[in-house]
Amino acid sequence: MGIASHLGPWLLGTVKDTTGTTAGTIRNMGVTVVKQTVTLDFNSINGSLTGTAFVIPAGAQITYFKYFVTSTFSGATTVKLTIGATDVTAATTVTGPAAPANMTAATASDTVTSLLNNVGSTDAIVAYTATKAATLTTGSVTLQVTYTVRNSDGTSAPASA
Repeated sequence: MGIASHLGPWLLGTVKDTTGTTAGTIRNMGVTVVKQTVTLDFNSINGSLTGTAFVIPAGAQITYFKYFVTSTFSGATTVKLTIGATDVTAATTVTGPAAPANMTAATASDTVTSLLNNVGSTDAIVAYTATKAATLTTGSVTLQVTYTVRNSDGTSAPASA
């Protein structure tokens, strides 16, 4: 099986253009939801670790952040996500494997809300910071960001059919 790449936004639905006023004649196209993941391994790391997780395309709308602890941490560790210079999640404590958990928004500010609604007109770097007071000997977490791909101006479809 191969991997296919598509440039977005990628619209799916069964009615492309509105031709009437009843179900089946009204446009029902929607953008696809995608996600990116990165697994961070904190074996033998002191203090904090910061790095680039991945890049989200311009205009994307972020719907949620999630983490999966894949290997128990030898000590409590916090992880947060940043887009550009804006912290978009609070520092979330991760320890041992449990059900996948959503990371919480950093603040209910206009800046964060605006950024999550549209990451901007250029691609956005998603960075992470993990902090532990002492040396870790084990632990890994997979971070996942889910978003919709849109045009760089935040639109997902032409203004008219």
